[in-house]
Amino acid sequence: MLIQRVHHVAYRCRDAKETVEWYGKHLDMKFVLAIAENEVPSTKAPDPYMHIFLDAGNGNILAFFELPGQPPMDRDRNTPNWVQHLALKVDSVDTLMATKARLEAAGIEVVGPTNHTIFKSIYFFDPNGHRLELAADCGTPQMLQQLDEVKWAMLEEWDRTKRAPKHAAWMHDGSVEA
Repeated sequence: MLIQRVHHVAYRCRDAKETVEWYGKHLDMKFVLAIAENEVPSTKAPDPYMHIFLDAGNGNILAFFELPGQPPMDRDRNTPNWVQHLALKVDSVDTLMATKARLEAAGIEVVGPTNHTIFKSIYFFDPNGHRLELAADCGTPQMLQQLDEVKWAMLEEWDRTKRAPKHAAWMHDGSVEA
């Protein structure tokens, strides 16, 4: 089996209409589909929901469920806020910075840009509390090749030691090699 692409990624939202409007206004995502049922198709559980789908570009779909019959939304308290996030690619650092300015002008707190050497990103939260990252690639082919060459060694060392391997320390220590 070979996966063709991600069909959609689904998260929970507090309010489907608010979510559609926010993603349209701030990230220019188009509302493409709504599905609503009073019973979960896969489990047959009685649990009314609104399932909304947004166009994230190039056939990628970001979806949300509003679940009024469930307890209020919460997050995994054992995982730091910065870990669980959705990263979305933009076409350039210029677009990244223009979007940062637009978000801040709308009163949305933005962290960054953060320089990850092979891409730069900004971070912010949607109205549901989901952390979003916008990323603009800026790595060279040589950088990407270096990272490809050490990925398995890094994983093996991490598996043994649970300490960050230094194979790609150049990405964040200021000694970019490529």
